[in-house]
Amino acid sequence: MFGMVRPCAHSLGEKLRGQWAAHLCGLCLALRADHGQFARIVTNYDGIVISVLTEAQSPPAAVRRGTAGPCPLRGMRTASVSRGQGAHLAGAVSLVLAASRIHDHVADGDGLLARRPVAGAARRVAAGWAGAARRSGEGLGFDTAVLVDSAERQGAIEALAGPGTPLTVVTEPTETATAAAFAHTAHLAGRPGNAAALAEAGRLFGRLAHLLDAVEDQTADAERGAWNPLTATGTPRAEARRLAEDALHGIRLALREVDFTDGALAHRLLVHELPRSVDRAFGTAHRAHQGAHGGGNPYADGGGLRSFDRDRDRDRDRDREGEGEGQGDGRPEPPPRPGGRGFWAGCGAFLGVCCTCRMCCAEEYEGPWSRRTRTGCCGYCECCECCEACEVCEICECCGGCG
Repeated sequence: MFGMVRPCAHSLGEKLRGQWAAHLCGLCLALRADHGQFARIVTNYDGIVISVLTEAQSPPAAVRRGTAGPCPLRGMRTASVSRGQGAHLAGAVSLVLAASRIHDHVADGDGLLARRPVAGAARRVAAGWAGAARRSGEGLGFDTAVLVDSAERQGAIEALAGPGTPLTVVTEPTETATAAAFAHTAHLAGRPGNAAALAEAGRLFGRLAHLLDAVEDQTADAERGAWNPLTATGTPRAEARRLAEDALHGIRLALREVDFTDGALAHRLLVHELPRSVDRAFGTAHRAHQGAHGGGNPYADGGGLRSFDRDRDRDRDRDREGEGEGQGDGRPEPPPRPGGRGFWAGCGAFLGVCCTCRMCCAEEYEGPWSRRTRTGCCGYCECCECCEACEVCEICECCGGCG
């Protein structure tokens, strides 16, 4: 799974968590139904926003739900899933963007794609996905050509960009693509009056996605000599952060102009969770949480979850080696650290903890390779409890008042 809108289950509350999971599974199943099992690998968090926006504008009678069978990623549980047109539009958009990403990796010669046979196979997969997405889009009244054109223009723009080029010039193709996808949700929901405001929200969403991807990849891109928007244009991270904050503000303003039937989940994802994504990318504490509770955020040191694992493991090593408080204070000897697993055994254990959702939802689980005790992803969540009652913009006060 990839994408920048990655809400914590604890912060969503029971109702919104159920809705979000329905859209997540709905996108995955729509990809399988329209394009086959293999296409499910392009399921992503950001694509879910398309499905959420479509349903948020639709009348209650048009909201469709179905029951999906047991799935390993749900711990072999059944689930209520979204069956609306929004899920199929999200699938088509995800396929086009995934095809474009494959072409980019092939052009850059990344990893195995530097080998001609692998690159040729990847191009055929990408071409198949692009064609399948075009056919799906036509059935929904959406022309995916705008997405393909944006992806093709991206390469030419990057080739011409250099020091002093405004970063917004580089992000423009992504902005255009996401604006078209967001705007079409209004037509699917029968709310054409919302199209202009959603196009603006989508344009800024695309800018934010491009910016955060550039920020998170800048160090890795520099190490392997890959092209990065921030490095190529000489844009300081402070300026990138300013553009990100402006995009967040613009999305909030645009959403105020949208006539939603039930916009609670859309509001949560685009108004509350997007700032968390910015904080994660830039390695800063979540401002809303600090303001409400005066506390910190696990991403504040820029190291994310890994830094917490390292700190916890270092403390445990220190205790076990007799440092700190020592072994002679009457306490029993700590149990010995279990031996690690080999590569393939670790891979099997990794599939086990993923397919049973322990890595995300359990308070603690055993590391697949190290066999050390790890904390589940949501175990680090310091959610802002005041947000859980926020159902519509008009009553939201925990983020400074967005009504």
